[in-house]
Parts: sequence; C-alpha cells; structure tokens
Amino acid sequence: MTAPVTVKKLITLLLAAGFLISSNLIAAEFSYDEKAFSGEKPWTSEEFQNNPEEFQFVVIGDRTGGANQQGTFELAIGQLNLLQPEFVINVGDMIEGYSDDKAELNAEWNEIDDMLEQLNMPFFRTPGNHDIANETAQQVWRDRHGSTRYHFVYNDTLFVVLDSEDPPREAPEGIKEKLELYNELQVSDPAKAQAMLAEFMSDEAVVAGLSKPVEFSDEQLDFFKDALAQNADVRWTFIFLHEPAWENSSDSFKAIQGMLKDRKHTFLAGHLHYYDYDLIDGYEHITMGPSGASFHHDGPGNVDHIMWVTMTEDGPEIANIALKGVFDRKGLDPEMFGAYDRKGAE
Repeated sequence: MTAPVTVKKLITLLLAAGFLISSNLIAAEFSYDEKAFSGEKPWTSEEFQNNPEEFQFVVIGDRTGGANQQGTFELAIGQLNLLQPEFVINVGDMIEGYSDDKAELNAEWNEIDDMLEQLNMPFFRTPGNHDIANETAQQVWRDRHGSTRYHFVYNDTLFVVLDSEDPPREAPEGIKEKLELYNELQVSDPAKAQAMLAEFMSDEAVVAGLSKPVEFSDEQLDFFKDALAQNADVRWTFIFLHEPAWENSSDSFKAIQGMLKDRKHTFLAGHLHYYDYDLIDGYEHITMGPSGASFHHDGPGNVDHIMWVTMTEDGPEIANIALKGVFDRKGLDPEMFGAYDRKGAE
C-alpha cells in the first residue's frame, strides 16, 4: 500500500522542485549569487508579476459570416497554443450554418471540432446567429453542446454566456446560397466577392435587421437573475453574447443591465466583424473584431485579432493582439501571408 503524503512531505517535495509556499499559494522561487551582487544590481525589481490570484484568458471573435478561405481562424488556433492562456472563449459564429440539413450542419461542426481538438486549453462556445439560425440548427447545437446559455466560475470570477438569438431573428432571404457563392468568389474572384459583400451589407433588409433591438426571453432573464444570485460575491462578472445588444437596447436588455447595476462587470460580443469599444454608465461594452470572418466595414476596427485578458485584483487588463503580430520561433510562414495579413483598414 502506498504511504499517504503528509502536508510536511508535500511541502518538502514542492521546495525540492523549486517552489516556495507563501500565504497558502505557490510562487516561483527567484535566487541569485548574493555575494556577487552585494550592491547595485542589473535589474529593476524583484517583485515579479506572478500573483497566483491573477489569471489570463483569451476572447476570440467570429470565424464565419463569409469565412476567410486562407485559413485565418486555423492560424489563430496555432497562435493560441503559442500564447498558452488558461482558456479561450468565443463570441459566436463558428459555422456558416443557415441550413435545415442536420447532416450538413454536423459536418460543419465536425470541421470546427477537428480544429479545436488541437488546442491545449478549454474552449468555451457562445451561440451566434450562424450557429443556431433555425430550429434544426438549434437542435444540432443542443445535441452537440447542450444549452445555448450557461455560466461558470473560475478563480472567483463569474462568466455568463447568453443566447442573443432567443427568440431567433428571421434570416435574410437566400442567405445560405449567397454565403456559398461569396466563399467561392473569395478564391476565384476576390474583387467580385468584395463587390458582392458591399451590395449585401447595403441591402435595406440587412440594414434593418442589424438595427433591430436584440430581445431576450423571460426564461433567459430568469436564468440570468439566478446566475447572479448564486454568485453574488464574486470579484467580477463577464457577460458574453453574440450580438452587441447595447447598440440598440431593447427593454429586455435594459433589464439585464439593470441587474448588473451594483456589480463590477464587462460585456463582450461579436457579430459586426468590427472592433468597437463603448463605455456605458462606467462599464466596458466591447465588440470583438473577427478572427477569419469577412470585414463588413471600412476603418481601424477591421482587424483579425484575439483579446488577451488578465484578471487582476483591480479588474481586467485587456490587450488586443493582431493575428499578424504573432508567429512562432521559425518566423513568418510565406505560405500563410494571406491568413496573417488580410486587407482591412488601409
């Protein structure tokens, strides 16, 4: 029978492995030749940025809605493994969707799951309009991923994922066929693809749909209220949803904001394929740029990126990293230039 490991023995083993125990937390040990550096030292500080109560995660934006055919999202997966966050959370639109064929939808999800299997850390999904566009797609999501809304706590921080397609919106006419043609043209005739996208985004029905307030069902409002009540004392709350509902607030979204009135929080969304930052009543509401989806607007928000979030004692510190700014020890791969450096803002 294996002898039990006592606390004293565990501490001894940790010390032998190069760790110190301090205030019930494990911190890396720093040492040097003190005799050689009895006076001035060629470093600025010995207060290392290694607070065990801090943690890092990554937010990643839309892949689809005209998925980049040169592998931008696939490139991002490899970069996430280089950066090694503790987990990744997406703001929706992983598949093109808009199909009533279960086999077709499952094939798209299989493709995504094959990509995500390469990650070295957990990946949390948020449902987007392309992911759950109709009843069939919603059922496929539930069969594969469970609920379209959920919450979890990590290191005294609450993460709430909401379903901004509850109830679902009416799809633009012919959207599935248009997406298929657009994705083909991205390869065969990029200029024609760009013209097609511009025409689509200026269509009156599309413009009207984008400006329509995002509604949330009473059931979802009850879910949100319960999630907050169950985790009343966390240090911060992050709310993830696909559509940035604050752009044209519905009464139901205002109810969500009202529940958060006395709580430190941050909203994160996607959908618009354009990075945008809003400070509303002192709280950050951030719309992610894409990670492979088509660029919908001109301007500096046209950037494929990931968001690196460090949760500190004072709240989140946020650094946006352009995908073209991350590459491995071998340097830039010339065969991937189309994925590294898509043309956004000029």
